[in-house]
Amino acid sequence: MEKDSKIYVAGHRGMVGSAIVRELERQGYHNIVTRTHKELDLINQREVERFFEEERPEYVFLAAAKVGGIEANQSALADFMYDNMMLEMNVIHAAWKTGVKKLEFLGSSCIYPRLAPQPMPESCLLTSSLEPTNEAYALAKISGLKYCEYLNRQYGTDYISVMPTNLYGPNDNYHPEHSHVLPALIRRFHEAKVNGLEEVTCWGDGSPLREFLYVDDLANLCVFLMNNYSGNETVNAGTGKELTIRKLTELVARVIGYDGRILWDASRPNGTPRKLLDVSKAKALGWTYRTELEDGIRLAYQDFLNNPMRAER
Repeated sequence: MEKDSKIYVAGHRGMVGSAIVRELERQGYHNIVTRTHKELDLINQREVERFFEEERPEYVFLAAAKVGGIEANQSALADFMYDNMMLEMNVIHAAWKTGVKKLEFLGSSCIYPRLAPQPMPESCLLTSSLEPTNEAYALAKISGLKYCEYLNRQYGTDYISVMPTNLYGPNDNYHPEHSHVLPALIRRFHEAKVNGLEEVTCWGDGSPLREFLYVDDLANLCVFLMNNYSGNETVNAGTGKELTIRKLTELVARVIGYDGRILWDASRPNGTPRKLLDVSKAKALGWTYRTELEDGIRLAYQDFLNNPMRAER
């Protein structure tokens, strides 16, 4: 990409999209195109095609998605599949029709099998069954990355995909029912601290292992890949490090300053037992993460405190 290339970031108000915009601006890219959901409904094919015909972006970062945690995914399976598949196909197809030079599709590590080999290499995609609690979302994401691959193979496009591990950081979603585990814990322990609660109950038994990547590090990788990678196979985005949910919970409580008891409700679902990404491919390309987990949690908590309205989303 040139510094004046016309770059469209789909989903710029979300955590990932806003981080990509920040990273592009930090690196001196200044011709960035964005649209809010009110201005452009990505699920509406006609609106998307009209936008691409009028704006003619040269590069596209597809970070828009309908996202949520275990509870949200389980309660709205059809919505998660339909909304994500429609917006992905609309944007990717319109990009192809209007001759976009390069597109980067943002997926999720949940595309990999529930019992994938650990750490999970890019090559394990579609080798066995998915995790049932987020299968609908995973199927939609798999469809998006496969459509990019098929366009490359059939029409010679240069469309790539990146699969992040669990993300957190500025502009995260802290909704009590629809957020992911780390922002949910930040909100829960903050409220427990403010309200003087003696104990906090968390879902599951705390045994699942998880990996977390600070979203600004992901954005740095996204821009790096747009400039340095072409290929049909996706690229994993993570740290290569993991910890149990129990350890994560204790870490978040310590950062926030909550010193009450932590209880576990084993009747609630744990989700996938382990989800560690093999990040050797990104490392071989010359990229590695920068933000350690405790430092990132402190930054995320400060962002939460500075933007109280985010707790209402």
